[in-house]
Amino acid sequence: MISPFERMVAWRYLRSKKAEGFVSVITAFSFAGIMLGVATLIIVMSVMNGFRAELFGRILGLNGHMNVYSLQGPLYDFDYLKSRVIYIDGIEMVSPMVESQGLVSKNGGAQGVLVRGMSWEDFMNRETLRDGIVAGTADDFSGNSVAIGTVLAEKMRLHVGDDIVLTSPQVKSTPFGSMPRQRKYKIALIFDVGMYEYNSGFVFMPLETAQTFFQMPGAVTALEIFLKDPEQLQRIRSMVAREIEGRAGVYDWRDTNESFYNALQVERNVMFLILTMIIIVAAFNIISSMIMLVKDKGHDIAIMRTIGASRGNMMRIFMLTGASIGVAGTFVGAMLGITFALNIETIRQVLEGLTGTELFAAEIYFLSQLPAEVEWHEVIAVVIMALTISILATLYPAWRAARLDPVEALRYE
Repeated sequence: MISPFERMVAWRYLRSKKAEGFVSVITAFSFAGIMLGVATLIIVMSVMNGFRAELFGRILGLNGHMNVYSLQGPLYDFDYLKSRVIYIDGIEMVSPMVESQGLVSKNGGAQGVLVRGMSWEDFMNRETLRDGIVAGTADDFSGNSVAIGTVLAEKMRLHVGDDIVLTSPQVKSTPFGSMPRQRKYKIALIFDVGMYEYNSGFVFMPLETAQTFFQMPGAVTALEIFLKDPEQLQRIRSMVAREIEGRAGVYDWRDTNESFYNALQVERNVMFLILTMIIIVAAFNIISSMIMLVKDKGHDIAIMRTIGASRGNMMRIFMLTGASIGVAGTFVGAMLGITFALNIETIRQVLEGLTGTELFAAEIYFLSQLPAEVEWHEVIAVVIMALTISILATLYPAWRAARLDPVEALRYE
């Protein structure tokens, strides 16, 4: 238990005096180091969490948690397979789709895209797509109409109502030899789902239209399965595999995004370790400032010892002095980091306006906004770690103060 006497002396040692100016400067740098280390760690971890949540949220918002696909060519008995898996507990929706590559051409330009055919109902059930419509209406998504992203529309100067020519990689026989299949489609709507890759390289069309264009009458390329709880993915995947009885294969989003997910996780862990070093360096500053303070206060320590203060009192006084720096720096840094993380997109826009430079390019980072997601258990872990390091940094200087011989200290005064 810390006594009022110990608190009074510790507080007095924290205050700056001319004779202790250099010690006070080191103390200020220690406080700043702890504060910046904690704030930076919280900000970076929040941004990494935001990136992961946004990317996979948008990826899974447009793609199923798992896919059922034919082992040989198109999937013809997809209605039967859908009826077998739709009633599995935990499955929210099963969506047939046709997916293939194509080439969009208009106004003298051309760009390769991924064409995905789905029914109007499935299109409307995908909140990311439904809420991302920026031009046109979903009611026009039928017949020979398509939906394109904002980036693709901007690049090729396209608007709702314009016609585009879509070229399939499949060929057809003509008197002049084999020719690529081409067809003209009208742009029914333009969407913005917040991901550069989808906004620039995806074209959606009605399922029946895609079946006709890619010569898959009565067939699809896969069944997309959406789950109510993604945490149940492994269990439901095993049940789906049993239900389809080897008629088709099953893969989930982890198979298609495994390397990407692992890269994000490794980067997150490495950033945590690197930024923790900032806090450790600041803790060394606490050690050096406390050692210098003990040396400077040797006469005071000797006097307090001679009038009855114990070694335990000295130990607690200097531990409290050093820990106060760490505690104050940790909590100020935590508040700074949380505030910055919660307002990071606004801060980015202000900085871009002041500097005139683009700090967050959507085509590089795949997202149109800088995301940040504060996970409170991580904030608590960072605060506990910083406090622990700060307290441990005071042990050796406090031990030095407690071991100081009052007779020797007074002899050389």
